[in-house]
Amino acid sequence: MLIQAQAAPGMEAVEPVPPAVDLVLGASACCLACVFTNPLEVIKTRLQLQGELQAPGTYPRLYRGLVASVAAVARADGLWGLQKGLAAGLLYQGLMNGVRFYCYSLMCQTGLSQQPGGTVVAGAVAGALGAFVGSPAYLIKTQLQAQTVAAMAVGHQHQHQSVLGALETIWRQQGLLGLWRGVGGAVPRVMVGSATQLATFASAKAWVQEQQWLPEDSWLVALTGSMISSVAVAVVMTPFDVVSTRLYNQPVDRAGRGQLYRGLTDCLVKICQQEGTSALYKGFGPAYLRLGPHTILSMLLWDELRKLASRAQHQDI
Repeated sequence: MLIQAQAAPGMEAVEPVPPAVDLVLGASACCLACVFTNPLEVIKTRLQLQGELQAPGTYPRLYRGLVASVAAVARADGLWGLQKGLAAGLLYQGLMNGVRFYCYSLMCQTGLSQQPGGTVVAGAVAGALGAFVGSPAYLIKTQLQAQTVAAMAVGHQHQHQSVLGALETIWRQQGLLGLWRGVGGAVPRVMVGSATQLATFASAKAWVQEQQWLPEDSWLVALTGSMISSVAVAVVMTPFDVVSTRLYNQPVDRAGRGQLYRGLTDCLVKICQQEGTSALYKGFGPAYLRLGPHTILSMLLWDELRKLASRAQHQDI
């Protein structure tokens, strides 16, 4: 299991929990983290859509940095506007991470994580499956978070009234496949992020344990590991995140085809050609401030919840 990875000599690893328990614990931990980080997700989405397919310096910058962007969203949409898309975000976190942690736990039970590169492979495969299952919720979340008053609008405005309303509209206009539009950008994004997050968290946590700076069972061990993991995740995921946001939010024609991008590669090429390669890191500050705390909170909460579940399981034996 993840928290058993190469424990230091003389240190006992926490007894593994069943994959079904990991599903519940992983989904719960990530949903709790989402409540606190969703405002940063709103800001990040707006920054990533700003200047879409326009050369740098040729468009008004409605959102400028984190603090100014928070103030801009609050003025345009009210304080509750900072929690736009929260319901869809919670649905996405529950679905995606429930599947991801379940599959990761299942693969680790087979001994894959003990093989060279096994943790990376397990994290990538689990992330891909989770991204596919959670893609409709992420699509709706992105579109809801982009919506605002005309004066502050960036990207296409879909005019959804709610999560259920968005589901109904997309289903009616684009059919079942329309709910998975943009999944081609989401799967690589989550694959890379999941592999990086789980592998670096496992390695960093094991390294901290080996140094014996902290008590073996201290929550500070998981906190330190998750902080190291958060930096790696933000650096690796942000370009994929920009592309994914663009693919999910673009308008579509009557056949359900994107009107701005044909897919992941086309989106990457157009961003680099028209906005420069630096555009792949648009919103990096809010992206890290969202991904960082989310990674720290979710991995820490997951690790601590697993400890409690493992102890309860042991007491029942």
